[in-house]
Amino acid sequence: MASMIYLASQSPRRRQLLEQLGVAYELLLPGPEEDAESLEAELAGESPEDYVARVTEAKLEAALKRLKMRGLAPAPVLCSDTTVAIEQRILGKPQDADDAFQTLSLLSGRSHRVITAVAIGLGERQTAALNVSEVDFIQVPEEQIRRYIASGEPFGKAGAYAIQSQAAAWISRIEGSYSGIMGLPLFETAQMLQQWGLRF
Repeated sequence: MASMIYLASQSPRRRQLLEQLGVAYELLLPGPEEDAESLEAELAGESPEDYVARVTEAKLEAALKRLKMRGLAPAPVLCSDTTVAIEQRILGKPQDADDAFQTLSLLSGRSHRVITAVAIGLGERQTAALNVSEVDFIQVPEEQIRRYIASGEPFGKAGAYAIQSQAAAWISRIEGSYSGIMGLPLFETAQMLQQWGLRF
């Protein structure tokens, strides 16, 4: 029975969500020798759902290697990845302010999917889940989009926004998981952690 897990994620939101569940964790982050960004490269013709599942699995494999290399005590490792999609188009983390503006303008007045995959593994055993939520944005005035970009909030975030930021004022409807949109669907995560024998 596991008493803690390793969280292989840089995201402060995922930490916060695990703490909300009361799960004890230690961070297992990539070292400078790892090219973590390359794991997020898109493959031609891949659906957003397949993309997120594949990236999460790749992150988990890299984290399990890291666990072994560092000689750490064995415990389940949790990885997660989130993307935003309109139809089959993946809207990843914006490269710069122009890219953020393009993305947010595309989301304005439309519905989009927020897809989050979670994977937990140790040794040969792995379990995974996929959560898909739908989010409706109102028509957002251009000046509001520019102000939001100037705040720095869109950078490092799939779809160039965070639901727990001022962008929440643009969301007229959500169908799915609020925590999944934040980056870690707590219902699926809790179910999986219980399968791994974690008590919280």
